[in-house]
Amino acid sequence: MKNLFVSSSPHIRSIETTSSIMQNVVIALLPALAVAAYVFGLRVLMLVAVCIASSVATEWIIQKLLKQPITIDDWSAVVTGILLAFNLPINAPWWLGVLGSVFAIALVKQCFGGLGHNFMNPALAARAFLVASWPVRMTGSAYIPLTDTFTSATPLGMVEAGMDPSLLPSHLDLFLGLNGVYGSIGEISALALILGGVYLIVRGVISYRIPVTYIGTVAVLSLIFKQDVLFQLLSGGLMLGAFFMATDYVSSPSSPKGQIIFAVGCGLLTVIIRLFGGYPEGVSYSILLMNVAAPLIEKYTRPKIYGLRPKEVKEGGQ
Repeated sequence: MKNLFVSSSPHIRSIETTSSIMQNVVIALLPALAVAAYVFGLRVLMLVAVCIASSVATEWIIQKLLKQPITIDDWSAVVTGILLAFNLPINAPWWLGVLGSVFAIALVKQCFGGLGHNFMNPALAARAFLVASWPVRMTGSAYIPLTDTFTSATPLGMVEAGMDPSLLPSHLDLFLGLNGVYGSIGEISALALILGGVYLIVRGVISYRIPVTYIGTVAVLSLIFKQDVLFQLLSGGLMLGAFFMATDYVSSPSSPKGQIIFAVGCGLLTVIIRLFGGYPEGVSYSILLMNVAAPLIEKYTRPKIYGLRPKEVKEGGQ
């Protein structure tokens, strides 16, 4: 005879843990890491290792100093380290990875209460901090391997400079991430990122709503503004942002309607920055801006509580 247990809600539980979810994200990032290592060489692995070690060490030190439970075994700091490294150019010095990791974990994550309380994506916030502080080391020729003396810019940078369209990388090269298609370490291969994103969707780690809506919005707006749609979708950090950054549990809305609104906003801002801003890429800043708007979106799109009238919900502070 089975024992019956009486407990408070929630009564529907999942076997998934924070560690298992983060481990799945790491697995999903491996194809993009493999392509980056093939294109850029072993320096990629060095930068990723530095960012992971710095992120984990920062989290351990802060929790130790504050006498909090040590949570480095939940793999969240590892994921932050990888994503930060994926947003660095190949020529970034190792100390940029350390400073970015400390900023992401100490200021963006732990200062607001740790995992589950950060109001924006730590890796993207760290990237914005590094770009603002060391723009020369984070943009332009920093994306180009020192061994390549022919390529002068990333694909979006080439468009921004008004380069002859015939000289731009082909759609196939952008899709595969080969033949001189450069950018941040983890963004060069759309195929690898899509494979990782599909893996997360199939495993139930993320919902399809944000990445599909985000990518779809960029496609529609690119068509409206008479841009090469495939070029806009396959270049830059769109796939990395759509599948791995915008889907962050903490800094994005949880309701289905809210996720769609959030993703449309990300797509709209990405296109505006790319086409009308002074910076060729808009993914990072679009997601950060929508992270700030996420609580407001969540407030107006969360489902109604069953059995309560709107007035009762308001009075109860729900």
